[in-house]
Amino acid sequence: QVHLVESGGGLVQAGGSLRLSCLASGSGFSINAMGWYRQAPGKQRELVAIIHSGGSTNYADSVKGRFTISRDNAKNTVYLQMNNLKPEETAVYYCYVGARDYHCSGYGCSVHDYWGQGTQVTVSS
Repeated sequence: QVHLVESGGGLVQAGGSLRLSCLASGSGFSINAMGWYRQAPGKQRELVAIIHSGGSTNYADSVKGRFTISRDNAKNTVYLQMNNLKPEETAVYYCYVGARDYHCSGYGCSVHDYWGQGTQVTVSS
């Protein structure tokens, strides 16, 4: 199994920056995709950014040009650099990891979803 520990959330003024980190711990797994989702009060959870094993990335349109996702494969860690934050981006941010068994590879292997506990990001106006 994979356990995710997030850090870096907090309170920031509009226009400020935060860097979120997520460490994946455990044994016997191989990580495919890593990403970040967020859920604002009264809203559905939405994808913010995701980075795949080959390095390709996808971003929500609303964060393109301001947020950057990156990963350190040796440390099993994913980061989200958030610049020029807006008050409407106040939300709980969740780390996501898609992983498979270490001894399994190829199309026949199932990828399991893992979620962090969430870290609060509050952007004041």
